[in-house]
Amino acid sequence: MSASGGTRAIVAALGANLAIAASKFVAFAFSGSSSMLAEGVHSLADSGNQFLLLVGGKKAQREATPQHPFGYGRERYIYAFLVSIVLFSVGGMFAIYEGYEKISHPHALENWYWPVAVLVFAILAEGFSFRTAIKESKELRGSLSWSQFIRRAKAPELPVVLLEDFGALIGLVLALGGVGLSLLTGDGVWDGVGTVCIGVLLVCIALVLAAETKSLLLGEAAGLDVIKKIEDVTVDGASVTRIIHMRTLHLGPEELLVAAKIAVRHDDTAAEVAAAIDAAEDRIRTAVPIARVIYLEPDIYSEAEAAKGPDPAATPGGPNPHADGH
Repeated sequence: MSASGGTRAIVAALGANLAIAASKFVAFAFSGSSSMLAEGVHSLADSGNQFLLLVGGKKAQREATPQHPFGYGRERYIYAFLVSIVLFSVGGMFAIYEGYEKISHPHALENWYWPVAVLVFAILAEGFSFRTAIKESKELRGSLSWSQFIRRAKAPELPVVLLEDFGALIGLVLALGGVGLSLLTGDGVWDGVGTVCIGVLLVCIALVLAAETKSLLLGEAAGLDVIKKIEDVTVDGASVTRIIHMRTLHLGPEELLVAAKIAVRHDDTAAEVAAAIDAAEDRIRTAVPIARVIYLEPDIYSEAEAAKGPDPAATPGGPNPHADGH
């Protein structure tokens, strides 16, 4: 669901941005507005970003190989991270540089009706793209606020498109303000000021995207609601009495790894333990279909051992027992 919804939002954004980029460059050619140039590069960068997201989605569908036994689901995270780099460098830093040049060497706008007409068209087109992204995100967002959805979403495409479209709309308003003030005052400096503001906005959005996709690349656990579902269905009280400890990891937006040590009864036979594990795996997959890789280790629960807490040396990210080279 998230993959198809994300693709529709990406295609809508790509079509809108290509049309907007062309119109902005035409407006820059006729008016000399630095805001139009910055916005044109911004839309061109956004178009490239949407292309990157489509490429990442396609590459993520490749079958697992012996070298990559868990598949290529994280390709989508890698390409989303590349988007943040492109947005920061090509979009944000270029706009700041262009705005600085315009402030240092201001000149009056020519044919002012070109940038104004293009900005109005761009706002309408970006509004359509933004509306599509919001519509595709609503079902996935559930009861979460928009900021929570951006932070917690495991599929990167929709948050990326949402942030890009939101930034584009704000940027267009800033560009319209810069052009408007330049026309009212006759001072081209305001066009440069609007361009710098656009650049700062894009840099901030790029930093947010980079932070969120970096977290996904490092590896995020399932959401609390998903973990609760897994815990509820794993323990049946008869063959599986409790979960001793459990780890989850997203191998991709729609693929989850579940590894748990489960407590079984001390007098169960090997065949009964194997049957209990198979049944628990079936229950987990039914409750959480994206749990495609499941490893369950049977053990006998000991209150004394549990009281000691987890072993730091055996915990991922804990101290390395071989750090001294031995």
